[in-house]
Amino acid sequence: MSPLPTRAAPLSRRLLPALVTLGAVYPTLLIVRGAVARPSVFLRNVLEGLSLGGVYALIALGYTMVYGVLGLINFAHSDVFMFGAYVGIFSAAFFGVLATSSEGAPAGVVFACLAASMLACAALGVTIERFAYRPIRKAPKLTPLVTAIGISMLLQNVAILVFGATPRGFPPIVKAEPLAFLGITITNIKLVDLGAALLMMVGLTLLVQKTRFGRAMRAISTNLEAARLMGVPIDRVIALTFGLGSALAGAGGILFGIDQPRVDPLSGVQPGLKAFVAAVLGGIGNIPGAMLGGLLIGLVEQLASAYLSSSFAPAIVFSILVVVLLVRPAGLLGKVTREKV
Repeated sequence: MSPLPTRAAPLSRRLLPALVTLGAVYPTLLIVRGAVARPSVFLRNVLEGLSLGGVYALIALGYTMVYGVLGLINFAHSDVFMFGAYVGIFSAAFFGVLATSSEGAPAGVVFACLAASMLACAALGVTIERFAYRPIRKAPKLTPLVTAIGISMLLQNVAILVFGATPRGFPPIVKAEPLAFLGITITNIKLVDLGAALLMMVGLTLLVQKTRFGRAMRAISTNLEAARLMGVPIDRVIALTFGLGSALAGAGGILFGIDQPRVDPLSGVQPGLKAFVAAVLGGIGNIPGAMLGGLLIGLVEQLASAYLSSSFAPAIVFSILVVVLLVRPAGLLGKVTREKV
């Protein structure tokens, strides 16, 4: 008996790997040529890209934790990040550090601004979960998605009403100084951003893996109803997950603010979208994947800006989302799951 004929893969699916490879060859060659010609400049761009990627990773962790426990894409998360930057501005002003200041602030003031931003954003995240998402937790999947978009627009308009539409300068709580590092010159702010982001990511990993709260969060992520039957306080753990993710976004707002001169009510849109791409790239719902995706997206954006075009870099970042969804929808570290019918 002759075997049954097999259907050939669609032409678009067969051509996609070749098109992706061809599209990546030219930019890669430009980057390699630049790296060979000026290795020190390339190393500096790598460090700056990892610094930016650390901020994206902190935002992406909020996306991925909420998706892991609820299967929800919280598009309002990027605006929580923006809110954290504004809290940093007013916290610094409370301690006498203004945008017109020329000197940095003492270490205690920096940590106080960071703590204020994280606490305020955690409170905002818990409030959003309690009054916007918890009542519709059992609604069809489209309802939470539309709600998330509505909350995002609400936060943006409230920020315009309260803070004004005019961009505000972020106070120099960390004074920018050039540092010699690995044979290159880079500002200390880049290293502060990267170091702080890595420390927070390590702390989150330990929290999720080693604490009772982390075990409860992982149990809910695996099977919410089974976790409920085992006595896990579902509402409390989900609220704390929102609060923790929002606190990391607030920290990202501070780190982003000390590196960027201006903050406005739409400051969270672009970083938030890039962080979402990072979460999808690493594997949405996967915490190590969000960290890896954030660092990779920051690196890609910085290298594309340095060796191709700064105006073309965002297009490259968002094209990564399209490619990942077509080639590997589960992401780099995500696992493919099959739903039983």
